[in-house]
Amino acid sequence: MEYQKLGSSGVSVSRITFGSWAAGGWMWGGTEQNDAVGAIHASYELGVTSIDTAPIYGMGLSEQIVGEAIKSLPRDKVQILTKFGMRWDLAKGDFAMKTKDNNGQDVDVYKFAGRDSIIKECEDSLKRLGTDYIDLYQQHWPDTTTSIDETMEALSRLIEQGKVRAGGVSNYSVAQMQEAEKTLHLASNQVPYSMLRRDIEADVVPHCLEYNKAILVYSPLQLGLLTGKMKPGQEFGEGDLRKSNRFFTPESVKRVNDVLNKIRPLAETKNATLSQLVLRWTLAQPGITVALVGARNPEQAVQNARAMDFKLTFEEVDFINKQLKSLETAATV
Repeated sequence: MEYQKLGSSGVSVSRITFGSWAAGGWMWGGTEQNDAVGAIHASYELGVTSIDTAPIYGMGLSEQIVGEAIKSLPRDKVQILTKFGMRWDLAKGDFAMKTKDNNGQDVDVYKFAGRDSIIKECEDSLKRLGTDYIDLYQQHWPDTTTSIDETMEALSRLIEQGKVRAGGVSNYSVAQMQEAEKTLHLASNQVPYSMLRRDIEADVVPHCLEYNKAILVYSPLQLGLLTGKMKPGQEFGEGDLRKSNRFFTPESVKRVNDVLNKIRPLAETKNATLSQLVLRWTLAQPGITVALVGARNPEQAVQNARAMDFKLTFEEVDFINKQLKSLETAATV
């Protein structure tokens, strides 16, 4: 495993980080808690020491699962990355979405990052996680109803109190990062990025490289599409966010699979799966610090961690990039 510092903070993380959104079940059609705990333990055995979660994942369930999993691990060897600013229990801020919780009940979710709300969320997260500090605390989404200054001021206070080691953001534009930096020295920005979604290369990546900010990318396997296991017309269960996702139309799946089949022989020469090759390619891109990868069971977790068992040469990355040229239009369909 490789490890890297989050910007100029004192927090080092594993470059493959366990993403526990699916473990919370929410928008993924359910999960088994024992499998999720086992997946985190299997990851840890292979050097994946960092776990990314959020209160909104399963309305607290994901954080509880992470808390259960880390009980038997040395706390100082594990990095907990969680978030704030998505409230399902308070109708305040920017309306985000209508969704259902894991019990099928309708829920309205709001993006809200007011000072008092952040302090409360932090206390709730610490309880669910069973710990007294969070290694990286990230604003989940920007909130236009609260000044960035107020949000970062609250985050600074939590850092001063020792409840948070480093502060970061998620889904922030460069302009929003610059505004946040006036109040708090940001460690990182967590953003979507994959072979199919590369828009951050235009602005976020150059900014973070220039100012030494870590980039944590989520959905590097594009919700499973880049595993090569999806078939055109594949059905997804009720509550699965892929059911209506534009990347999962039969035409899109076919185009993606055609390209994956061209790079599959390279994966085979590395004795690796397509997923592992995709993750290795992701971490070979300039400015990308961490790839967040989910796993519902120990087998998937082991496969994800083993993406670090090989390296890609410059020529191999270039070969993959050439194959991806035909997907540039697919990303906008």
